[in-house]
Amino acid sequence: MSSSFKTFFSAIIPLFLIANQMHAGPPFLTDDPEPVPYQNYEAYIFSTLDHSAGNTSIQAPAFEFNMGVITNLQLHMVMPLAYSSPSVGNSTYGFSDIELGAKFRFVEETEHFPQIAIFPLLELPTGNASRGLGNGETWGKIPLWLQKSWGPWTTYGGGGYTLNQAMGQRDYPFGGMLLQRDINERLTLGGEIFAQGRASDDGHAFTVFNLGGMYKFTPNFSLLFTGGHTLTGERHFIGYLGFYWTWGRN
Repeated sequence: MSSSFKTFFSAIIPLFLIANQMHAGPPFLTDDPEPVPYQNYEAYIFSTLDHSAGNTSIQAPAFEFNMGVITNLQLHMVMPLAYSSPSVGNSTYGFSDIELGAKFRFVEETEHFPQIAIFPLLELPTGNASRGLGNGETWGKIPLWLQKSWGPWTTYGGGGYTLNQAMGQRDYPFGGMLLQRDINERLTLGGEIFAQGRASDDGHAFTVFNLGGMYKFTPNFSLLFTGGHTLTGERHFIGYLGFYWTWGRN
């Protein structure tokens, strides 16, 4: 298959696969500090795309589950299937690394002050790194996120540091800022700027601009979507499509 056809199919595959999250956080790269309420649950089926000069990476389908275990504390898990198409070598598809995390909000939002949370994430090397489906070693992220809302507007952002000692990988900082607005009771739209440092020995830092939103079919079921491109640094085209369910005590 020619490189142009590979690029075309890599771009449209996520649009035809059942796909993660929003209200705040995903489908954007910038996350939010708001945990799932106590005795409530979230489930996502999603697909992501990251196309750069050196590789096309797709998660499809991937599954996420979040639960509020106590007030202000959420437990988090993502289990993805992944497709990798490097510029040199064969394309592969299979189970990738599992993500575990815990979001803890230690400052609640007031009229004049934002809510604040930490959301450490641990990536377990369950995928086959030799086939491009995993990292090869356990790695993690330590971010701090803030959020403030007024009327139909919400802004959130922050950043942190990634610790990755796998072969060919690097530690790097990351951060982002997002602004979104409730257009009506069903549709929310937003945009973000997200940046990260050099993540691998042969990679480069980049800054990406991303647009997307959420459409609520019902109060408990929504469609999530984003698309974006780099502004500076290593070129990336990214995309996200997902379905989100929530249920529980509230």
